[in-house]
Amino acid sequence: MLDQLKAYFGFDRFLPLQEEIITKVLAKLDTLVLMPTGGGKSLCYQLPALRLPGITLVVSPLIALMKDQVDGLRANGVPAGMLNSAIPAEEASLVQDQAQQGSLKILYVAPERLALPAFQRFLHSLEVSLIAIDEAHCISEWGHDFRPDYRNLKALRREFPGVPVIALTATATKQVREDIVTQLGLQKPEIFISSFNRPNLTYTIQPKTDPLGSLLHMLDKHRGESAIIYRFSRKATEETALELSDRGYSALPYHAGLDREVRRETQERFIRDQVQIVVATIAFGMGIDKPDVRLVVHYDLPKTVEGYYQETGRAGRDGLPSDCVLFYSYGDRSKQEYFIGQIEDDDERDKAHTKLDQILALCDLRTCRRAYLMEYLGESWPETDCGGCDICLLPREEFDATEIAQKILSTAIRTGERFGANYLVEVLRGAAIKAVRDRGHHELSVFGIARDVDSDELKEMVRSMVSNGLLAQQGSGYPTLMVSQQGRKFLNNREKLTLTRPKQVAAAQRAISEQGIGIRDTAYDTKLFDELAALRLEIATDREVPAYQIFGNKALQQMAFHMPQDEVAFSKISGVGDVKLREFSEPFLKVITEYMQANGLASNVEQSPRRVPVTAPKKKVRGISLSVRETRDLVAQGLSLAEVAEQRGIGETTIRSHLEQLVQEGGEIDLEHLMPSNAKRLKIEAAFQEMGEARLTPVREMLGDDYTWQELAVVRMGMRQRQAEGVG
Repeated sequence: MLDQLKAYFGFDRFLPLQEEIITKVLAKLDTLVLMPTGGGKSLCYQLPALRLPGITLVVSPLIALMKDQVDGLRANGVPAGMLNSAIPAEEASLVQDQAQQGSLKILYVAPERLALPAFQRFLHSLEVSLIAIDEAHCISEWGHDFRPDYRNLKALRREFPGVPVIALTATATKQVREDIVTQLGLQKPEIFISSFNRPNLTYTIQPKTDPLGSLLHMLDKHRGESAIIYRFSRKATEETALELSDRGYSALPYHAGLDREVRRETQERFIRDQVQIVVATIAFGMGIDKPDVRLVVHYDLPKTVEGYYQETGRAGRDGLPSDCVLFYSYGDRSKQEYFIGQIEDDDERDKAHTKLDQILALCDLRTCRRAYLMEYLGESWPETDCGGCDICLLPREEFDATEIAQKILSTAIRTGERFGANYLVEVLRGAAIKAVRDRGHHELSVFGIARDVDSDELKEMVRSMVSNGLLAQQGSGYPTLMVSQQGRKFLNNREKLTLTRPKQVAAAQRAISEQGIGIRDTAYDTKLFDELAALRLEIATDREVPAYQIFGNKALQQMAFHMPQDEVAFSKISGVGDVKLREFSEPFLKVITEYMQANGLASNVEQSPRRVPVTAPKKKVRGISLSVRETRDLVAQGLSLAEVAEQRGIGETTIRSHLEQLVQEGGEIDLEHLMPSNAKRLKIEAAFQEMGEARLTPVREMLGDDYTWQELAVVRMGMRQRQAEGVG
């Protein structure tokens, strides 16, 4: 199996639990696998599928996820196919023929198909050796993402009683695990629970004070990198995406109310790095296997801890440092409670309240967030400092909250204990709004007694007092606040109250933002990495696949660190299997060799003291990186691409990639001196109009060797600039 692991997937060793799980699957035992996103769940059935006779049937809930998995498998030389509603009838018929002829090893299917009699007859015509149920938590009503179609999976066990089943999920509480086993009819399953800890993720929960400003700061830190921003409502996704677009960011909205084709195109553009930011409801993400999302932001309060964990899990699937940020306000809490109050079924409403209380407990924590998440998911976490959440990363200080607490409690009593946090804050701050005046509360002695305290700080204090039992919430929807028995004792006995807060809150938030693990120094040559990434993008664009399906960032980092000089050394890079070695070693080795020659690096890299020329990570500026700006400025001086490359000490391919990025992001640059003759340009433009401008290869094949890749690329950039300007 290790030989096949390297040959097909390019890895030299298994991740934790993979080998044990695969051994049980090959022994034809039912298995339940709980493994965090990025932990290597898919390999637990994909690798056995190559060894087992016949075909492995994989049930997957989302079309985008299927397509991504199938494309990735094919890129690695594994014969795979899929059947879902997005596949045209002719193509579906071809896939079924391939499956029946035994030319496929893995077939992905949508759960709703299993209820169709014709599809059931088709399945019985196959030699099914393994059934894999991905996102298995969808079968449980106790889970955070229940899907009725998953209940059709019971029939699979009845129809194929001798075929082993492997159920896989990233998140499942003990109750959900038991439900999965029951619903799927798993027979004495081996249950594997990997650590849920994602050490490369930093978790931060911060008050929702100026959330847009905080978001812009984070996006600047991750400029040019992929990000997902979750919003509570469809309208909010569109508003935020528009706000970001107006500020020059590459952002699109995504929600279930959009046309299906629009959603598909948005996902495709995000996967291919044509859009950096997606602002979405939770309808987005489960079907995205994009490994290099560097930032996940919950702009609004998530509904459940499981949902929060799974959504943050879409960051850093490649194992590289990534940031997860949640903005939390008392108003979001009230909004959730209002919607829960609309649920008519008593049991469902109680479940929703329990789930909300659990996510609120996470937000209200004054101790390690990671510990709470791990213990919630059933994993003991004895450590008190994880080094990767805002609580553990930031020093806290105690402060005397006695006086402000007395003011808040007195205001609650004087106003009749009939109002929520927002109203109390209006009175405390002395806001003479109509609601306050109509009730005569502007004449109370407590009116304006906390004018000098920021309203958001006051709301946070109210939240802390609820957590500490001094205030109690009454009712659902928008709850009112009453002073508890403990709160009255605190007032009557003039007790002291000490709370904690981050030291120098504003500075602390800047510190967590700057020291977030997403921007740690790297120990590889970042200039070489940029050149390799440019080559990867060129190959991916030509093949019309996402860049990460050529090589992931980890593989490029290893190349930029070890600088392999031949196929044997290149084959040792993680992610380089037989197919990728055969197809990609030559161009990547060429870039590495030319880079080393241009920079005077010794060919025997492993022995050279200059083996790891470290360049500090590039600082980003709004819009484009400093490196791209430098290229732009030199081209604007009238230099050719070769001259710019020579002056900067990097390859022409990278220079061309910089210009492509600049044009894609709407930047302006005069390309006229780079253009071929007018006659050539007209022929190239005509060829693009006929063949489409997504790929260079068909145009090159049409025009012949008299036209260089650079000429084609520059003409295409010029066409795109004119399109952006609205010129024909």
